[in-house]
Amino acid sequence: MGVYLNSKSPYLLFRRDYAATYFVDKTEIIKELIPLVELEENRIEEFELSQGKGQKYVCITRPRRFGKTVMANMISSYFGKGADSSKIFQNLNVSKYDWFEDHLNQHNVIHIMFHEMPDQCKTYGQYISRIKTRLMSDLRKAYPNVEIEKEDAVWDALGNIVEYEDGERFIFVLDEWDFIYHQDFATDDDKKAFTKFLSNLLKDKAYVEMAYMTGILPIAKYSSGSELNMFFEFSMATREKYSQYFGFTDEEVDDLYQRYLKVEKDPKILREELKGWYNGYQSVSGKRLYNPRSVVGALSFNQLGSYWTSSGPYDEIYYYVKNNISDIKDDLALLMSGTPVAANVQEYASTSMELKTKDEIYSAMVVYGFLSYADGYVSIPNKELMDKFADMVRQRPTFGYMNRLAMESGKMLMATKTGDTKTMVEILERVHNTESPLIRYSDESELSKVITFVYLQAREFYDIKLEDRSGTGYVDYIFYPYKREDDGIIIELKVDDTADSAIQQIKDRQYALNFEGKLGEEPKCTGRILAVGIAYDRKDEKKRHACKVEVLREKV
Repeated sequence: MGVYLNSKSPYLLFRRDYAATYFVDKTEIIKELIPLVELEENRIEEFELSQGKGQKYVCITRPRRFGKTVMANMISSYFGKGADSSKIFQNLNVSKYDWFEDHLNQHNVIHIMFHEMPDQCKTYGQYISRIKTRLMSDLRKAYPNVEIEKEDAVWDALGNIVEYEDGERFIFVLDEWDFIYHQDFATDDDKKAFTKFLSNLLKDKAYVEMAYMTGILPIAKYSSGSELNMFFEFSMATREKYSQYFGFTDEEVDDLYQRYLKVEKDPKILREELKGWYNGYQSVSGKRLYNPRSVVGALSFNQLGSYWTSSGPYDEIYYYVKNNISDIKDDLALLMSGTPVAANVQEYASTSMELKTKDEIYSAMVVYGFLSYADGYVSIPNKELMDKFADMVRQRPTFGYMNRLAMESGKMLMATKTGDTKTMVEILERVHNTESPLIRYSDESELSKVITFVYLQAREFYDIKLEDRSGTGYVDYIFYPYKREDDGIIIELKVDDTADSAIQQIKDRQYALNFEGKLGEEPKCTGRILAVGIAYDRKDEKKRHACKVEVLREKV
């Protein structure tokens, strides 16, 4: 046993995760990996999987804190000889398969966490030397009868072992493979050298039984094409396979929430609130996924909050958009209003310092988890990210009218809640007149766009639905508060009609019923319910609007 070869560390780390209150069993991924190791020909057919023998190089790329390290530790704990992990795995889903014991702790695993560095590391030479030295030390200790010369490269030593130890082979589990590419001290030549190191270590080597690698950046960014082309790469935006193992599904969050209700004496979080705050990422097939760190953080601390976005630099989003604010600010207004934006998301992402075009920016933001991508469109996935975008726009005047819209939208929400229709009209008309390049309108669909902008800040406090089924019809806008005790808001729009007519429609079609929730559910709002009518007359040359606010129900 060594530091990298058949190490105990992955098992000890996974054992800690397994013991956690909100552990989710993702061991089904092992079923996907078993056909990639060298099984007997007559066993392959039993798995009935599309991926067969020979495709033994897997690279999973996901944003940070999406469970990549937990999965790497789990995979090493199952296959590796470093520790007896049977007591844990016999209680998990993987134990139901007939091959379960055949591979449990039966393989040599080389597990390297590439984010670990020497003390006071200042050069790539120090970084890579530590990795090579430690791995060579492990190999010498584990195979004392194999001649390993001082000048041998790591791949030379491994090649000797497979020759002299009766075909001994290794599973490689490499976590955060792209770590060095994010370090300031790493030059372009250093990055090329590291890519070459991985290629020399893994490509076309008889000693590789399987290579499982994780990171944030897709391989295509740093491999010219041939060095690491043996890997099959699986990102959230481009490939469906493995998607369910990174991020929590609705069913898994349902189970976690029931666990939460049992262990928490005074639960303060509703199931629907978890959905609004943390759901919104999508796999290629459209399957919705939750941010794991955020869900676990909220349930553990019994409080909704920004648990994922707070794990990076405060101005992280601005870091990606700052090089092209002029081209991206109109799209930001749409994204923050809940409108998806068309984008050509590439299979690779430029590093943040090189971003220039909108598509490069959006590609990077999808890779790093700040936007979700589906069917040719990017969007802001959830409230946690919406808050981060809103903070960025409010604090930076360089965003021009977006900054002004953010300021005005705060006043609009307050005016609505206080019934200050005079201020509401002033804001609507000011936005109409000053932001005409973005929001020209003459019918109800265009008036709807104005509303999305003047209530921009409301998205920090509300899950806003457009054309939502409600009562006996479809309401134009309904604002579901993230905090149930806050006011619920219903907005109906009228063109060439009156605000009074809009209010009457809200009442007649019983739109407020949506705040009651389904039978047996908690109400979605215990605060006041406000009906808001907004009207615009196209024949009026002065572009005047009319607003009316009426309280349909007082606070419960």
